[in-house]
Amino acid sequence: MPFFMPDVQQSDHYSGDIARQLLAHYDVHARTLPWRTPPGTGFANPYHVWLSEIMLQQTTVAAVGSYFQKFTQSWPSFAALAAAEDADIMAAWAGLGYYARARNLLKCARVVVAEHKGQLPETEAELLTLPGIGPYTAAAIAAIAFGQRAVVVDANVERVVSRLFAISIPLPQSKPLIRAATGRITPDSRAGDFAQAMMDLGAGLCSVRTPSCFLCPLAFACDALRLGNPEVYPAKTPKAAKPQRTGRVYWIERDGQVWLIRRHDKGLLAGMRALPDDQWTARVDGHSTPPAPAAWRQLPKQVAHIFTHFSLLLDIAVTAWPTGAADPGEGEWWPLKSLDKAGLPTVFRKAAEAALNAGERI
Repeated sequence: MPFFMPDVQQSDHYSGDIARQLLAHYDVHARTLPWRTPPGTGFANPYHVWLSEIMLQQTTVAAVGSYFQKFTQSWPSFAALAAAEDADIMAAWAGLGYYARARNLLKCARVVVAEHKGQLPETEAELLTLPGIGPYTAAAIAAIAFGQRAVVVDANVERVVSRLFAISIPLPQSKPLIRAATGRITPDSRAGDFAQAMMDLGAGLCSVRTPSCFLCPLAFACDALRLGNPEVYPAKTPKAAKPQRTGRVYWIERDGQVWLIRRHDKGLLAGMRALPDDQWTARVDGHSTPPAPAAWRQLPKQVAHIFTHFSLLLDIAVTAWPTGAADPGEGEWWPLKSLDKAGLPTVFRKAAEAALNAGERI
């Protein structure tokens, strides 16, 4: 279905009503989230808003909750986070994925302490100068934490707005149109509440596959509902198939301990504790050369993992390391009984679980 700019312009006369109706609905139905303040009770803690927005990038609300609680209890301020050890932050982040976010989290906290006296700047322009903060995150912080009028567009908002205005140009080409349309309906006051209300609407009633249109407070203004096919919006350009990579991880066990390494400071899963591997990457398969000479045995079980840009299938090779022998390289022996505290990334945690469940693994 073609996109007609006049349809968007025709819908503009609903703009004020859209904001009023949505905010009235939000005042009653707002989600209770640990980083939010209830509607009408003032602005949220800037540190909490920033931390939650970084965690929520490409991650669900359900997955973030426990991590947010752990971080705010362990590091309750920018100053506390800036003073933390890198390894402690990376371990606490383990399992949340997209680990560059954790590295940028530390960089940003240290810049805020060093250059902004431990307080986030309030404007989008200043926020955009900080590590890990892009246009969406800057707008969200400015609106939710500081009450500024900012146009906040995440995936949920894209879906709501593309349906409101029946924008059928596929994503990502339609992003400028969606942002412009969102700007026209964003109110001058309560922009933070409006942004969160739009997110809630997209996460709930205006869901991907089965939108509950006749419960929606914006049904009166929705062009997609009027056309009878809201579920087709937003249109998306078909994604290319992810490349499949193969590799191998190595389980080296001695006296109730397993050998862990620290990954390089740059690249995929940088700085994380991990099992040794054969240097697979997003671009190349692993070379199958073990990290040290030993009597290696391959387990029958493989581990599959999906990254953002590629899929990975891992073999697992295991060996028993002789007591008293020199260590197999640079790394550390980690007690098996506390392996859950090592902060392994998900792909290596899967491999560790497969090895531990293998029965006669060594």
